[in-house]
Amino acid sequence: MRTAKICLAGAAAAAMVGFLAAPASAAPTDTTTVTFEVEVGTLDIDAPATADLGSGAPGSVITGQLGTVTVTDSRGAADASWVATVTASVFQTGGGSPPETVLPEEIDYWSGPAVGTPPTTGDGTFTEGQLTAGDAAPLSSVTPLTAFTHSGGTGGNSANWNPTLVVNVPLDSIAGIYTGTVTHSVA
Repeated sequence: MRTAKICLAGAAAAAMVGFLAAPASAAPTDTTTVTFEVEVGTLDIDAPATADLGSGAPGSVITGQLGTVTVTDSRGAADASWVATVTASVFQTGGGSPPETVLPEEIDYWSGPAVGTPPTTGDGTFTEGQLTAGDAAPLSSVTPLTAFTHSGGTGGNSANWNPTLVVNVPLDSIAGIYTGTVTHSVA
């Protein structure tokens, strides 16, 4: 009887070892939840630090390009619309007396079309403020002039343009180098 119990115990132990040593059964598929974050960026405008439009006599017209202005929108917004505007200061030489002053309203601005490679990026609608020279409008130190707009679209986008300034030099202007600022803003 003792032999039978030992054989039974041995068989049970062997069965347990076989059960414990059996390989785990693998699932035919498995999933991994993955996350990442698209960060909120900024809405920026970049314009040349300086520009020289050339020269002309009193009563003449001086025309020159400002250099490339770029709006970069990395806000990642559901509505990526923005409006870029432009204003100007008074341009002066010497002591800034009336004959040494050119008012912003005597300077016309036209954005022209988008330029560069590529001229714009992203979706939505890009619209020039003044597409041609015939659309040029006077600057102001108070009322912003629309330079370029983007409407609709989502996520990121950008636009580049090279605006032209047309200075209608007053007939009573005295000789000198006139200095002022042209300020582009975007919101």
